[in-house]
Amino acid sequence: MFRTFLVKKDERALLFNRGDFVQVLGPGEHLKFDPMQRLSIEKFSLTQTAFTHRLAEYFINSETQLVEREFYLIKLANDQVGLRYENGLLVEVLAPNTRRLYWKGFVELTHKVVNIATDFRVEENLAKQLLESSETGFKARVTGAAQVFGVKVPEYNLGILFVDGKRTVSLEPGVHAFWRFGRDLQVQFVDLRLQVLEVAGQEILTRDKVALRVNLTAGYRFTDVQAAFAQQAKPAEFLYKELQFGLRAAVGTRTLDEILENKTLIDDVVKTYIAKRLEGFGLELESVGVKDIILPGDMKTLLAKVVEAEKIAQANVIRRREETAATRSLLNTAMVMEKNPTALRLKELEALEKVSEKIDKISVFGGLDAVLKDLVKIRPQ
Repeated sequence: MFRTFLVKKDERALLFNRGDFVQVLGPGEHLKFDPMQRLSIEKFSLTQTAFTHRLAEYFINSETQLVEREFYLIKLANDQVGLRYENGLLVEVLAPNTRRLYWKGFVELTHKVVNIATDFRVEENLAKQLLESSETGFKARVTGAAQVFGVKVPEYNLGILFVDGKRTVSLEPGVHAFWRFGRDLQVQFVDLRLQVLEVAGQEILTRDKVALRVNLTAGYRFTDVQAAFAQQAKPAEFLYKELQFGLRAAVGTRTLDEILENKTLIDDVVKTYIAKRLEGFGLELESVGVKDIILPGDMKTLLAKVVEAEKIAQANVIRRREETAATRSLLNTAMVMEKNPTALRLKELEALEKVSEKIDKISVFGGLDAVLKDLVKIRPQ
């Protein structure tokens, strides 16, 4: 006629009569009159504090006193996040609009409410408890922390946070975390160091209709990241197009001879053009330079012939100049020797020395005086 139900000290039980809830049974032996065997119980271990049962909502709405006596209730609004602690340790993140029961027992339960209506940034100390940084990203340390968006901004970079597609705040280098609930969060990194942009293979016609292929290199940096992204979705692409336009303006309005005579002309024109176009866009052009100017094959041949002809003409001019100078020098020497017999004799001896160097043996007739006086004679015709 009677049945005894045993509930351990670390347990709680729900008593049912033909499946309908009757009461909560605490620790101990419970003697119940049950001649028809209609009673049953469902036990719960207090080590698992969460009460995830079909009767949870019923208890919250209809059994207020029961909930206050046996359970720890957490209710959150649609703009609130809950942090649940067990024995002082953070164990769970609760999403907005959560209504949940937890068994009271030997586990000390507490919770904190965080309002995310306007400020959804996670404090640094809390972020370290929720997320674990790794080489591949961030991992959740506790249940529910997967809804925390973590980002690591590298050194010398600035992060631009986009919330639901809208640009919001700038993130300094370091680790940042935000509550994701109901929000689409993305971060775009911007390198604040000097960056290089290559404009390669631009085929442009000069003013005299010569097709050139020009390769340009530019160095730029961000001066105001917020202004740059406010004006352009992709600032680097904007700068690339403006460099193309500046290059065409520099080459298309000048002849081939003007470009080849002044190699820095294109650099100066492009830099001046870009400086005006970048005003108010948060970008600064540090340097610009033409790497290569590639001519068509037939134009290369023609220019090679022109250069060869110029060099031949220069060589002829130099040769004529040297011949004139040599003739003038001989004339001056002859005039000196005509007026000074001693100089003439020294020249004769110099010629004799040169001849002697090339002769193995010399036979002299008439003595040394004949050699000195009669060897070289200038006879007027």
